[in-house]
Amino acid sequence: MSYIVTGGCGFIGSNFVNYLDTIVDDEIIVIDNFTYAGDVLFLNESDKIRVVPCDITKDKDTIQQLISHNNPKAIFHFAAESHVDNSITDPTIFVHTNTVGTLNLLEALRGNNDTTRFVHISTDEVYGALDHEGPSFLETKLLEPNNVYSASKAGADLIVRAYHKTFNLDVVTTRCCNNYGPHQHKEKLLPKVIHNALNDIKIPVYGKGDNIREWIYVLDHCKAIYEIYKNGNSGDIYNVGSGTEISNLDLVKSVLKSLNKPFSLISLVKDRPGHDFRYSIDCSKFKQLIPNFKFTKFDNGIEKTIQWYKEQNI
Repeated sequence: MSYIVTGGCGFIGSNFVNYLDTIVDDEIIVIDNFTYAGDVLFLNESDKIRVVPCDITKDKDTIQQLISHNNPKAIFHFAAESHVDNSITDPTIFVHTNTVGTLNLLEALRGNNDTTRFVHISTDEVYGALDHEGPSFLETKLLEPNNVYSASKAGADLIVRAYHKTFNLDVVTTRCCNNYGPHQHKEKLLPKVIHNALNDIKIPVYGKGDNIREWIYVLDHCKAIYEIYKNGNSGDIYNVGSGTEISNLDLVKSVLKSLNKPFSLISLVKDRPGHDFRYSIDCSKFKQLIPNFKFTKFDNGIEKTIQWYKEQNI
């Protein structure tokens, strides 16, 4: 028996693989296309981890063989293009990777195995945006994505749902808030802030910096995914959020304060097109499923994250 993790050399995927390695005895098969955001060196040195180069949008035979030959208990599907700025520059690769890639995995699973649970890792961005006082997103909220990244993830969510309803595949979907922690590429907000601050480089912040995001430490997210895999109801969607909301400007200031760097490094720049104002998710359903789940305090998680980037000397 084994587990398959797609995108397992990326930010959240690699953290999940390393966590899974500490709690299971089965083989963990990592499939990854090794784009700029993935690195095999993120993974533990473990005899249980096997890495297979694979492009889920093209390598259908590889996917089918891995599923049929290894009889995985679960497929944890992290592989995705995820940077909104890049989706504005080149939307096509986002639609292709996030929807077609997901379709190929589900089709291979349908043809080879009826006992594997498919755990689809999605995002709160599929819900759209909230105003400052809007109620947090529930799993039943209408999907209203505002950029190509979130639209492609919403498309994948609906394909997963369709394969459950039409073909009775065992699937669960998770929708999480913004992650932070080790292994994230420095194109993303927090790594860029830390990198620029450490090197006394101006830190660009979109608009007035008043856009609000909910943040979760990546290891908390990984633990939540595994609990949902073990305990979630087939066909269900589970929001995963920490409840910690903070504006982008306050987030940058918290990092600068921690590093004893001046706020003068902040540079407000022209806002990006279609920039969602606020994300906030209601994860009551997850808390009912896992009532004693503990989240890392934001200040502690930020300190761990900063320390990791310091050690990488980037």
